[in-house]
Amino acid sequence: MYWTERILSNAETRDNGTESLFEGMRAIIGGTTYTFSEGILRQERLYSEKQEQTKEAFGFKWKKRDTYESPSVKQACQEWLLKRYFGGESSEIASLLHGRKNFLDAGCGSGFSSLLLFGDHLASVRYLGVDISNAVDVAKQRFAERGLPAEFLQADLTNLPFRGPVFDVIFSEGVLHHTNSTENAVSYLAGLLRRGGMFLFYVYNKKGPVREFVDDYVRNHIRSMSDQEAWDALMPLTRLGAALGRLQVEVDVPEAVPFLGIPKGRIDIQRLFYWYVMKAYYRPDWTDEEMNHVNFDWYRPSNCWRQTPEEVTRWCAEAELRIRKMDVEDAGITVVAEKV
Repeated sequence: MYWTERILSNAETRDNGTESLFEGMRAIIGGTTYTFSEGILRQERLYSEKQEQTKEAFGFKWKKRDTYESPSVKQACQEWLLKRYFGGESSEIASLLHGRKNFLDAGCGSGFSSLLLFGDHLASVRYLGVDISNAVDVAKQRFAERGLPAEFLQADLTNLPFRGPVFDVIFSEGVLHHTNSTENAVSYLAGLLRRGGMFLFYVYNKKGPVREFVDDYVRNHIRSMSDQEAWDALMPLTRLGAALGRLQVEVDVPEAVPFLGIPKGRIDIQRLFYWYVMKAYYRPDWTDEEMNHVNFDWYRPSNCWRQTPEEVTRWCAEAELRIRKMDVEDAGITVVAEKV
């Protein structure tokens, strides 16, 4: 329990509870109360309305393991992760982790991305997975199933119980844009990174104006629903995306339409809708439930910021992060940066 003991060493007050080693214990660290239950230290605090909603949405999503654990889903996501972070070269993972022991998965969810990208390499680090939601319980189970050592903390990733830089690697895949401020999240986490440490993260890229409008319209439409109601409400959109994909029809855009962000050239009609009208994910080898998982991930969280490469570059410079690699796609921006 390396991380738990390290965190508790900073406690101002501590009640050791009545059960096993830590179970039932309460502690105050940095003015915030933590409880230890079911093998995980959990933060007790009030969140903003948007963060509370985002927390519940991701707890709901990651419990639906059957929507993201099929071989086809894992293979596609693993290839995408490896391409963005390491140019498709898995040999670079060992090089990045060499000599870097303390590993923070900031917004780990169910551990899906870290397990796919780093896999058994995680056995050589001190892994700490942090998530605002109870998805940490799912992550704990999934790591145990893989036989990989890991510790977890349920907490706001912009208010962690650490003083000064303690991590050698911080990985945050598709999470920082779900905080109250992507910029502040980058800055805060960079402050927990040791010099020479590596910060790997992915955030959403800004889309064209029609897509931006429709995305926010749908997001606002389902906001008052329960998570299950929102999941069900998105299914017709998911099936529409699949119907467009099955057409296998290409459109030849004769001229670029710059003010809508639409480029010239041939494009599949499903991709034309997907990139420039509305997100309706489609893969021919995925089920409706698996595709709906992706759409729910996009539309459900109230906090869902989009940013430009220029903004991300500036934020990194201000946080004393030297960008080693930036992969910019229509979907998002992947960064591999070193703390200087």
